[in-house]
Amino acid sequence: MAQKAAKQQAARNTSILQRTHLISLAVNASFILLRVLVFQASCTRSTYLLYGLLSAPAFVIEFWFERIGRPAMAASGELKRSGEDLEAKGLTEYMWDVLYWTWGCIILTTVFGDKAWWAYLVVPCYSIWLAWTTFGGMKQGMLGMPGGGDTDGMTNGPTSNRQKKMEKKGGGQKVQYR
Repeated sequence: MAQKAAKQQAARNTSILQRTHLISLAVNASFILLRVLVFQASCTRSTYLLYGLLSAPAFVIEFWFERIGRPAMAASGELKRSGEDLEAKGLTEYMWDVLYWTWGCIILTTVFGDKAWWAYLVVPCYSIWLAWTTFGGMKQGMLGMPGGGDTDGMTNGPTSNRQKKMEKKGGGQKVQYR
């Protein structure tokens, strides 16, 4: 069972990419068909311009996933490269979020018209919130480090029995823990 994990990764990536392409085809084809056939009265040049501009991130992300995730096979049929993990955390996860939200906005625009593209503003707002909370978490984590910020609000750790006896006697050396 040589390269069992790589073969499983390749199979998983292939199925994820196939599903992604089918969903993308269904969403984009339904937009074009419904806007041309059903909602043709409200379909203008700006409709297609907004569609092209605001669905471009989904196409770029889908192309990127295809490029990094598609397994490569050698001429002999053996697995040459399994592709990157398309279920990874971090940037890949964020790109999936943008892709799903873009598809949702396309569906909303198909049904409700051009004003539904305003829902796409959630993506930059989410990015700003994510960056703010990440920075805020790092800032809070740095407070406990020496020289990492203002530690006035932080309480000292638990005191030992020896320290308590020394303080009770009214003197001695006071030790401050960080």
